[in-house]
Amino acid sequence: MAGRHWSVVTVTYNSAATLRRCWRGETKPYEWIVVDNCSDDDSVKVAEELGARVIRLPENVGFAKANNVGLREAAGEHVLFANPDLEICPDGFDVLRRHLDAHGGLAAPQLLSSEGVPQANGRGFPYATAKLGNRKLWPLSRLHASYRLTAEPGAAVWVAWVMGAAVAARTADFIELGGWNERFFLYYEDHELGLRAWRRGFPVALLGDVRWTHHWGRATNSFRWSRAHTLELQSARTFFGMFPEFLVGFPPAARRHRQAATLIGSPVSAAPVTTNGEPPAAPSQPGLQVP
Repeated sequence: MAGRHWSVVTVTYNSAATLRRCWRGETKPYEWIVVDNCSDDDSVKVAEELGARVIRLPENVGFAKANNVGLREAAGEHVLFANPDLEICPDGFDVLRRHLDAHGGLAAPQLLSSEGVPQANGRGFPYATAKLGNRKLWPLSRLHASYRLTAEPGAAVWVAWVMGAAVAARTADFIELGGWNERFFLYYEDHELGLRAWRRGFPVALLGDVRWTHHWGRATNSFRWSRAHTLELQSARTFFGMFPEFLVGFPPAARRHRQAATLIGSPVSAAPVTTNGEPPAAPSQPGLQVP
């Protein structure tokens, strides 16, 4: 059971219909915090009817900052950041908790499409070429299969980063990591989070024994330009400015991200992994020092 162990943070923006579809029939043995980014629809009303504690923001502050607002309010020993289009099975919380208590860091369930097909929500290093190859419209996408990582039932794999639709951690670890980077309004915040986690000794894993449905439709997977493309381009400039090795190849990514480079794509062992070789410490009481 999740119980006092878990807080779930969901950021909404005009998400009323999605909340009704994905959260209506679910028992919620956890603290559910919904942070609403000044929606124009009934997102707040629907979330409250479904049992959430809602924090209304006076303006749309973006995904990362809204998640940090929810993090500050989280009372659980563990925290899950879950998109409104995610269907959660509470049994998966025990699997996530056991992994996090053994290894620390970040963990994610294996996400499935609406049709039950595994989504590659675990990823390798985000080289610009790999990100282009990841798009269906790119003719050489098959050459970048190592960028798209999944985990079979009974398995767990180390990944460079996980999609922000579902990210779990011990609350104290996530606060120590610094929360979500508010330089990103939308897109690329999950890339930066995973790479920062590895560099600070928090490994990132994808767990195949937790399989949740993610009703995901990416707005930037076509040539038709939209505001989503503009936001993604702005975030890409910020990200590759922080990590030029994934754009121009210098400094070599394997040197700057040594531990991640060694482990990405390999199975999670029984032994905890940290930068200094020590097992993860027991979580302390979380503070509120999140940017």
